[in-house]
Amino acid sequence: MNWEAFHRRGDVLHAVIKEADARRDGELPMYVTGVEQTFSDELDLIGALSLRWHTRLSGHIERLAKDQPLDLEAATIEAWRDAADENPGIRLVLDKALADADEETVAAMERMLEKERELLALNSGKISAYQLEEHGARVGAAVEAKAREGFVIGANAPQREAAPSLLARIKANTRSRTAAIA
Repeated sequence: MNWEAFHRRGDVLHAVIKEADARRDGELPMYVTGVEQTFSDELDLIGALSLRWHTRLSGHIERLAKDQPLDLEAATIEAWRDAADENPGIRLVLDKALADADEETVAAMERMLEKERELLALNSGKISAYQLEEHGARVGAAVEAKAREGFVIGANAPQREAAPSLLARIKANTRSRTAAIA
């Protein structure tokens, strides 16, 4: 995959996420312009969405963990909920895809879900790295269940402003550095 194709894939994935966030119905938006040319099939797109979700979830866990919370499980639950509020479309699409999928998709998604649950288990402090392979998915499923308990995905999602462009961020950074020097 060359740089142009990689960049195009990112743009199409961003458009899919934006559409999923707007609709919030859990349907995989295969009709978004460029999806058929960029992703080989639904499973390929679901895999990309799952990777995006896992990355966001990991970031939220890391952000909360750096504050050294006393209750690791509560911090992990908060991180899961924050990630779900930030990415309600992704979470809803992944949940619906798992519920409605064929055997091939379920098998692939179960592996992705197992890794997510291991992340939750480990970061909640409920198991050690030595227990991860044997108990990680089961313990992480319990943490996920607590995160979902009474939580409506996207209900607390903040209204998003358009993200500043790369050029705008560079200009802002340059202005702040210039002001600091002066």
